[in-house]
Amino acid sequence: MKEKLALYGGPKTKTTPNYPMYPGGLEIGDEERKQINEVLDRKYLFRYYGPEDFPSKVAEFEQKFAARTGAKFCLAVNSCTSALITSLVACGVGPGDEVIVTGYTFFASCAAIVAAKAIPVIAEVDETLTIDPDDIEKKITQSTKALLIVHMRGVPCDMDRIMAIARKHSLRVIEDVAQACGGSYKGKALGTFGDCGCFSFQYHKIITAGEGGAIITDDELLYNRCMGYHDTAACWRPNRFAEQRYEGELFCGVNYRMSELTGAVMLAQLGRLDNLIAEMRRAQKRIISGIAGTPGIKIRPVNDPEGDVGICLMFYLDQASKIEEFGKALQAEGVNASGVFNSGIPDWHIYAHWKHVIGQMTPNEIKCPWSCPYHKGEPVEYDAGMNPKTLEYLSRVVHLDIPAQLTDEDCDLIAAAIRKVAAVLA
Repeated sequence: MKEKLALYGGPKTKTTPNYPMYPGGLEIGDEERKQINEVLDRKYLFRYYGPEDFPSKVAEFEQKFAARTGAKFCLAVNSCTSALITSLVACGVGPGDEVIVTGYTFFASCAAIVAAKAIPVIAEVDETLTIDPDDIEKKITQSTKALLIVHMRGVPCDMDRIMAIARKHSLRVIEDVAQACGGSYKGKALGTFGDCGCFSFQYHKIITAGEGGAIITDDELLYNRCMGYHDTAACWRPNRFAEQRYEGELFCGVNYRMSELTGAVMLAQLGRLDNLIAEMRRAQKRIISGIAGTPGIKIRPVNDPEGDVGICLMFYLDQASKIEEFGKALQAEGVNASGVFNSGIPDWHIYAHWKHVIGQMTPNEIKCPWSCPYHKGEPVEYDAGMNPKTLEYLSRVVHLDIPAQLTDEDCDLIAAAIRKVAAVLA
């Protein structure tokens, strides 16, 4: 049977070209040029002022993004990491606090907690590869202030259970929607469940300006606090030199502002979002339909299939030992696929490789936030094997991106390749 596989000399299944996973980036064209040229022609590069008074592209994007998500307020920033830090600070997270975060996310989700001077507590994922609500409950302590939940690889978390836990323990909730822009849970936009929702427009994301981010919220006080923190010069205030209008309005912040050039590109990209998601969902559903019932593989379960943005396909094999050969066999068949976790290959999406946190590394000898005298209870410690369920799930997963540009023929050939390889190796 093995000789039928391309890996061992057989014919290759998929001979059509593969596309890089830059869904919005590959669609950049006339509308982006038009928006950018308007900014350059006006010489209005900074959202608050220029040589002449023009409407801000960043402000327009904020209004349209808020409307798209159904949120009351949107704040554009220069990255999702900035959005996460700003949201944590606005929610009052700081020294002595613990924030629970999933062990399967890009390292920036965890690093943002440290940047806010709080202590990350790393939780397990369940079979959906999003944070496990059962493990959240196990890891809540008297110092827990917030949950930073990640809609990982385009799939919504179990928001019913998560929000119930948050209400029970009076916890803040920050949603990391970096990889799921446009996704939903039971008809409600991701990012609108918690106190703040944070988005990324980095080049790998669904819509992009190369870099950029956004925060959405329904809480006007949180919105104002986010505005204040992201713009320490206080350009956004009606009178930047006035006394604070309420307790806690004024405090030291940073500069995480979005430029007008980025805002211009994002206005064009936002107009592409619905079509990009529709195309990725179409392709994902076609491939899943094509491999349904294939012996030896199990499609990643999803909390709400209709809310999945469709950026990837992930499926399980029964043994981690089969993953490497399976991935190589799919690649030989012309399909860009691979395993997710290998303990010997660093990947900043998996907590076991977060040496910065596991070693509690800091830029000075004080070891803040882990040495914080305001922290109550037992010290938080880490090791690479602390979340074994997460590593076990990830070690058995095969992953392939689903670019929006895939044709129906591409999808059918991908499904045929998976069936072919599974018949021999699964």
